[in-house]
Amino acid sequence: MPLVSMTDMLNKAVEGKYAVGQFNLNNLEFTQAILQAAEEEKSPVILGVSEGAARYMGGFKLVVAIVQALMEEYKITVPVAIHLDHGSSFEKCVEAIHAGFTSVMIDGSHYPLEENISLTKRVVDVAHALGVSVEAELGRIGGQEDDLIVQDAEAAYAIPAECDKLVRETGVDCFAPALGSVHGPYKGEPNLGFDRMEEVMKLTGVPLVLHGGTGIPTKDIQRAISLGTAKINVNTENQIASAKTVREVLDAKPDLYDPRKYLGPARDTIKETVKGKMREFGSSNKA
Repeated sequence: MPLVSMTDMLNKAVEGKYAVGQFNLNNLEFTQAILQAAEEEKSPVILGVSEGAARYMGGFKLVVAIVQALMEEYKITVPVAIHLDHGSSFEKCVEAIHAGFTSVMIDGSHYPLEENISLTKRVVDVAHALGVSVEAELGRIGGQEDDLIVQDAEAAYAIPAECDKLVRETGVDCFAPALGSVHGPYKGEPNLGFDRMEEVMKLTGVPLVLHGGTGIPTKDIQRAISLGTAKINVNTENQIASAKTVREVLDAKPDLYDPRKYLGPARDTIKETVKGKMREFGSSNKA
């Protein structure tokens, strides 16, 4: 099956009251694990690629080539989107699209509203002409994503009326309002703004995106899904699980040096973590 945009899978998720997970790629093992998990769970999946991860892996084109080769090798039959996570500029989004990405996020959340709208609209015009889906963000989501660090004091909840204006004037396919989630591990209990989430969904009518899905209790995940959240981003949980497995293997066998002997078990851990998330989000058997 060829790579697809996110639009169809997210619209189906809203209708079916489940969410599709975006699981970020960090290396070959992450890519293998996430694709295998999706196929085994018969779940649609979004492969998130940050600009930093793309640089680490060898560039946008190489990431797409790896994904396509693995999909062929594994005989993947479920819908797979490859999505630029937190695209920093119009140029980076276009670069990713030309490399074969089927979806991009343009993150203009640090700009004033009108500038965010103008930037997002430019990306939408190019992306939609090529059948590529676009995600936008409003408000500031706390924590660290690649080189971008937003302190808790700087994090700001999105204003529903501004969300409506941005979605209406840009025509984005899905939308990430900052509503209390954070990138990275939570300090204390997550405090999601469900009332505002419900209002944003009613105003905009597009599938909502929840960034910082690691560490959010299942009851909060389920409530977010019931209010129109159709895409949930997870990265930290896979990274923590993977690192824990590597440490355990090397602690048990200090003389081990073959990377396949510790990265292989880490890959298996990532796969099981992703499968658990797919079941929690309700996307299993929805492909």
